[in-house]
Amino acid sequence: MQIGMIGLGRMGASMVRRLAKSGQECVVYDRDAQAVKTLQDQGAIGASSIEAMISLLRAPRAVWLMLPAAVVDDTLSVLFPLLQPGDIVIDGGNSYYRDDIQRGVEARSRQLHYVDVGTSGGVAGLDRGYCLMIGGEEEVVQHLAPVFAALAPGIGEAAPTPHRNKPGSTAEQGYLHCGPQGAGHFVKMVHNGIEYGIMGAYAEGLNVLRNANIGKRKGDVDAETTPLRHPELYQYELDLPEITELWRRGSVIGSWLLDLTAGALLTDPGLEHYAGRVSDSGEGRWTIAAAIDEAVPVPILSAALFERFSSRGDADFADKVLSAMRHGFGGHLEKVGPKQGG
Repeated sequence: MQIGMIGLGRMGASMVRRLAKSGQECVVYDRDAQAVKTLQDQGAIGASSIEAMISLLRAPRAVWLMLPAAVVDDTLSVLFPLLQPGDIVIDGGNSYYRDDIQRGVEARSRQLHYVDVGTSGGVAGLDRGYCLMIGGEEEVVQHLAPVFAALAPGIGEAAPTPHRNKPGSTAEQGYLHCGPQGAGHFVKMVHNGIEYGIMGAYAEGLNVLRNANIGKRKGDVDAETTPLRHPELYQYELDLPEITELWRRGSVIGSWLLDLTAGALLTDPGLEHYAGRVSDSGEGRWTIAAAIDEAVPVPILSAALFERFSSRGDADFADKVLSAMRHGFGGHLEKVGPKQGG
């Protein structure tokens, strides 16, 4: 099958390579001409502009966008007028599902088809494959099945779910038509919200282990510091690289995220190469917004998102307000050094 790819960043370029390995014909475009040339040298058909890409695609055209959510609408404003009735646009980035619904309306007004695909797999997807969560019209999704099958992991090494009997389901292959337009990105949105929570739980738990030697440290003795009443209970020098490696085998909390954590700790036990500033690209916020609309409590996912805000210094002013109040009512002075006590 022939497909166009706009956006050749970390994931887009790897997806083109994976598609090409399965025999799909890829026509590629990116604002970075070198990214286009690199894939062209590897067998893809390069285009110097979106207009040039469209001229190289056979009808009905299928154009996949692998772009940041913030630039999708601008790209569609260029792309839509170039397409013909029956052509298909696929957004495989992390767009907001509400935007997909509106884009679907515009696409239908032009007799075009719009498909949203939540894509999970990261930089390892070239070899592992990508988990694809798809929203759109049933017949259009079926038409694109060769592309989805090529990108998805397949059954792979995942053990079959006991007693599962779903003939014809593609979920075991790693891709699924989740529903109408927006459904794919809705599922991916919640997927990423869960990801925030899992990552936060690992991070917090490892931090507790890292500080299990606090009883050996000389603590401050003053009115601003909560005393450690039983230092003898915290005398452990725990090896986090070894513990995370241990947890990878037979533990109920094993996962690919744990695999990655174990690898990072092995090469950099103190994680000195990281400042600890954690970004969020929107999906966690959107998941919480959906939970509010649905009146569904999500305290874990909310806390994980808010921790990311704090990691970027967005809680600093609130902390200053706390210090100002403590100083005002009790004459408490801030201590120099790492934040301590309450």
